[in-house]
Amino acid sequence: MAVEAQIRAAIRDCVNRTSRKPFQWGGLSGYQQLEAIGQILRSLPCRELDTDYLSLLSVWIDQALSNNLSVALDLAEAHKWLRRIAECLCYPNNSNSTSDNVTDITQTAKIPKTRFQVRRDMEELLQQFVPDPRQNSAQFALKKKLQRLWDKYGANLLHCYDIPGLPPDNLKMEAMFSHLRRHQRRISGRKSTTPLRYFGQYQVLFVAESEKHLLEQIQEVPIAEYKTQRLRLAMAEAPRQRKHRLHHDPISAIQVLVNQHTELLSVLDSQPLKYQLDS
Repeated sequence: MAVEAQIRAAIRDCVNRTSRKPFQWGGLSGYQQLEAIGQILRSLPCRELDTDYLSLLSVWIDQALSNNLSVALDLAEAHKWLRRIAECLCYPNNSNSTSDNVTDITQTAKIPKTRFQVRRDMEELLQQFVPDPRQNSAQFALKKKLQRLWDKYGANLLHCYDIPGLPPDNLKMEAMFSHLRRHQRRISGRKSTTPLRYFGQYQVLFVAESEKHLLEQIQEVPIAEYKTQRLRLAMAEAPRQRKHRLHHDPISAIQVLVNQHTELLSVLDSQPLKYQLDS
């Protein structure tokens, strides 16, 4: 039941994935993640649907994938156009703003483009991007938004191609202010103190004058208490680690859970019926 609960949690994560990054779309990533889970479950030996929970899950997943296939294909094509536009703008390669499931943006030209070349390439690309509003609603919404932004702000967005050192965006500045706000919340105690949850175990380094002093501080903690707290930390971190593995390699993550489930089923099938009823 614990393994099945983890698989259900992985499926819920698929349908509820969100993202604030421009090149990482939670809905599209969630659909691809659900496809990977469905691929693993379909590869299992066929069992009775009334008694095999994973086989029943596989049927539901296939139904969800089939119902949302057209939307997913539309989103995937819109995402490709977004990447093409980013390449046209010679957007710098930044691993922090791209998804691990999507190929990184690369510079299309070694020689820097001028704003006139970028304007020409962008206008040609927008002319080629003509989606059907009835069949491809996601692509049409993207084209409508891009066209409006380009007509309104396009002339003011191209100065970075003519001024050396001028970045194409202010993401680094926003990241710096975000870091300062988090630091202020941490030292003041107001609002969120999330960083303490992730980095609080390292705060002892700031009160130790040397490695010897640090070792003395650590040795003051009883070994039994340390093991107890270490186990609690591992249990608290387990859901986050499972989600991290699921996002980066969903096939391997689900395969591990399915293998555990299969092994447990084999153990239960080999036990006498009376023992199963008693337990």
